[in-house]
Parts: sequence; C-alpha cells; structure tokens
Amino acid sequence: MSKIKAHVWRFGDNVDTDIIIAARYLNTSEPSELAKHIMEDADPDFVKKLNKGDVIVAGENFGCGSSREHAPIALKAAGVSAVVAKSFARIFYRNSFNMGLPIFELRETDEIKEGEQIEIDLKSGTIKNITTDKIYKFTAIPPFMQELINAGGLIKYAQKKIKAQ
Repeated sequence: MSKIKAHVWRFGDNVDTDIIIAARYLNTSEPSELAKHIMEDADPDFVKKLNKGDVIVAGENFGCGSSREHAPIALKAAGVSAVVAKSFARIFYRNSFNMGLPIFELRETDEIKEGEQIEIDLKSGTIKNITTDKIYKFTAIPPFMQELINAGGLIKYAQKKIKAQ
C-alpha cells in the first residue's frame, strides 16, 4: 500500500476510545461485530454512511481514554482505511500499528473538511486534499511501524518473520 485515496469524515479533539467503540460492546472481540458500532455515540448513523476505504480526520489526542485494542480493530474492520489527526493518545498510537490500522499525524487537520477527498501518499509523506488541491506533509512514520502496517499488524508481522527463519 503506497497510496490511500478516500472520502473524509471529521471529528474534533479528544475523541476517546469510548466514542470509537463504546464499552457496552466490549463483551466481544469479534472485529465484524465491533465494526457495527464504531463512533455510534458521536453519530448513531455513522456506520450506515461510512464506505469502505473512507478516512477519519480529527483534532488533538485522538484515541485517548481506555487502552483498548478494540478501538483500532473496530475502525479497521468497519473499513476505515486510515485516521489522520493532529495527535494521538500514546496507547492508541501503538495499538493502531499493532492492529495494522494506518494513522498519520498532521498539524493542519482543521483545513480538511468533512466530505472532501484526500490522497495519502506514503512514499512522499504527503496528504493531498484533492478537493482544494492543497498538499500537506505528515509526520514521518518510523520504519518499524511502517513494517507493521505493511504486514497487516504485529501478529502478521511476527508470523512472517517466523516463516522466514
């Protein structure tokens, strides 16, 4: 995966893991079941409007709150191809890479509006707002984290390493 071209859904600052996937659904870790309920408390119809490959763009501290792996699992299973935010909560940041959900830090997220189209180019390290024709440089992803994303997450990465031995 070197490019992600997608429709944007906007959320604000401090979107916590209880908003991403409410605690009442944590009685399962089945990705397809979790996917049915992402962002439900912020927008009850979000899953109905979301198309596979869409991107969430948010403000500061995305994924704060409880340190649950369910949040990136649910987003990925619902078809969210990436999350772009000004910053991420530390545990969500690591959990996202471990689960194979691409995330990108970009200070200018306020300039990207809901409904716009963007293209994330991993090779050039840029996000192009196709709607406005503006290009932004995102914070570089550490090489090992990029390997996790390319493999589909930590478990798949480890499985490939074991097979290679």
